[in-house]
Amino acid sequence: MPAKKTTKKAPAKTRTTKAPAPTKKAPAKTVTKKAPAKKTPSATATTKKAPAKASAPKVTTTSTLEGQPAPAFSLPGDDGKTWSLAALKGTPVVLYFYPKDSTPGCTVEACDFRDQLGRAKQKGAVVLGVSRDSLKSHEKFRAAQSLNFPLLSDPDLVAHAAYGAWGKKVMYGKEVEGTIRSTFLIDGKGIVRKAWPKVKVDGHVDDVMAALEAL
Repeated sequence: MPAKKTTKKAPAKTRTTKAPAPTKKAPAKTVTKKAPAKKTPSATATTKKAPAKASAPKVTTTSTLEGQPAPAFSLPGDDGKTWSLAALKGTPVVLYFYPKDSTPGCTVEACDFRDQLGRAKQKGAVVLGVSRDSLKSHEKFRAAQSLNFPLLSDPDLVAHAAYGAWGKKVMYGKEVEGTIRSTFLIDGKGIVRKAWPKVKVDGHVDDVMAALEAL
């Protein structure tokens, strides 16, 4: 018998395991440097404030001054001198605040003090008028009315505020901020013996002189 042919089987195919395709990496993110945050000052930090305007000082209430030491002041006068309360120790002082030179009410008041200055001198007292006006304005006013006492200039409202002679008032039906016509009688020890807030000009100077004579 003829020998059987042996059929050689093709070798089994070896499965080739494919290596996984390389994973594409996402491009690295570019790190953007942020600008440093601005430092915000804490609530407790001290913030430099703009200097307060002269037109808004802390104002004393006139009525609280009676019986109290008079606030110190040092102001230039139209006579070329600097007048201060400290230098007037031992001398009674009539200190009056008025709104403006050469205006009707202020002229009447100044002339009344002029005409009754002799009564003040008999008590060894001085009369000083104070307003925001310049010394040049004071000189013209004094010359025009032949005033016989000094007028002091307080443009920064320092003395006005200390004596409560600056604040809100009603003029022609409207509320405005300005000088409150006020007068103070200060004895030789520097104590406010009498205060006249919101002065009405008619008869005022006579009241002041009577109070001075009663010291």
